[in-house]
Amino acid sequence: MRPDKIVSYIGLAMKAGKVSSGEFSVEKSVKEGKAEVVIISTDASKNTKKKFNDMCKYYRVPAFEYLDKDTLGRIIGREMRACVSINDPGFAKAILSANKNEFEE
Repeated sequence: MRPDKIVSYIGLAMKAGKVSSGEFSVEKSVKEGKAEVVIISTDASKNTKKKFNDMCKYYRVPAFEYLDKDTLGRIIGREMRACVSINDPGFAKAILSANKNEFEE
C-alpha cells in the first residue's frame, strides 16, 4: 500500500478523536448529523454498500468506496472495518479534496 493523503488524513482524524468506525457507530453518527464524510471499504458486502450509500444520500453526507476492510481497520488501529465516518469538517474537506485529486490523476 502506497502512502497517500487520504490515509494520512484518516489517521490524523483518528488521533484527534474525530472518527466513528464500524457499521453501528457510523450509522449513528450519520443519523445524528455528526458525520461529514463516510468511507466504505471496497470489499464490504453489497448490502452494506447499498445501506450506507442510500443512507448517506438521504442525509446528504458524501460517501465513497476506498481500500479494503483490513487496510481501513489498520489505518485507525483497529481490526477490520467495513466503514468509517469522519466527524470533523476540516478533515472531511481535506479527504474529499484528496479523493477528487486521486481520481483525476
